[in-house]
Amino acid sequence: MKKLGFVVLVLALLASAAYAAQVLHMYTALDSNEWPIYVRAFEKATGIKVEVVRMSSGEVLARVEAEAKNPQASIWFGGPAVDQIAAKKKGLLEPYKSPNAWSMPLAFKDPDGYWTGFYFGAIGFASNTEQLKELGVEPPTSWYDLLKPEFKGRISLAYPYTSGTAYTVLASLVALMGEDEAFEYWKKLHKQIHHYNKSGSACVTQVGLGEVTVGIAFAHDVIKKGISKGYPVTLSFPKEGTGYEVGAMSIIKGGPEPELAKKFIDWMLTAEAQNLMKQWYRIPLNPDAEVAEGSVKMGDVKVVPMDFDYFGREKDRLIERWKNEIEYGS
Repeated sequence: MKKLGFVVLVLALLASAAYAAQVLHMYTALDSNEWPIYVRAFEKATGIKVEVVRMSSGEVLARVEAEAKNPQASIWFGGPAVDQIAAKKKGLLEPYKSPNAWSMPLAFKDPDGYWTGFYFGAIGFASNTEQLKELGVEPPTSWYDLLKPEFKGRISLAYPYTSGTAYTVLASLVALMGEDEAFEYWKKLHKQIHHYNKSGSACVTQVGLGEVTVGIAFAHDVIKKGISKGYPVTLSFPKEGTGYEVGAMSIIKGGPEPELAKKFIDWMLTAEAQNLMKQWYRIPLNPDAEVAEGSVKMGDVKVVPMDFDYFGREKDRLIERWKNEIEYGS
């Protein structure tokens, strides 16, 4: 009996060690200071270790495509759904329908399970209030306000091909104006730009520090990285309508730990996990989750209807046109 008990104990220890050794490899487009909020809580709740590589959403898409024959990560966490729709089109994702997403509206998830949304975010303008006062102008409340001579060389945002935020800006303008007019508008906007960034939220800090006067980013990033930190930053929205993202997560096709990726998606859709998004002023998609005071909800702004499937399928073409007509054509 003692020998049997010893064997049982050894088997239990081995099983425990195997479980403890589980590692989920993740690519995330969330801010470097944000993703640990959720990942560390998941590790604590499940005992599963997560190894994370942080990139902008466009960079994640490029990495996943480059690694298609030998995937190095199992889950893509965060960033606009349009980039994950583009990945679906390229055959880079595995479908998974989480039981925790069954009641979610179809607008917030792929009908075949290739991506699942977990937050909402609207594009807004971050402005340095001190510089606005010096220039004698009000915060921009129109896309066309950005073309005012006072803002020439004082605006920052990201490249649409590296940043999901900036691609959402491009998609928003196309949805609002039509494709040709949107590109003509951006040619004028390009002359106002001080510089482009790789990361969509980087411009918020730059506005707060006075490096530029206006940045174009998601509202939650403006609040978290600008206003809540005490920078002289104010948030405004274009009266014509603004674009928005459904932030998503998906399983990378052929990734090494698909079952662990499913566990993370299931967990991230719970109210307990989505309550953590209060710390970044994101709007959770779980109706039972809490929303931070001051967060910008979909009903708070005028949004442009966004065909995410279209903008996911057409991303490569629109980005190539942007490079040819804006970046190289300037």
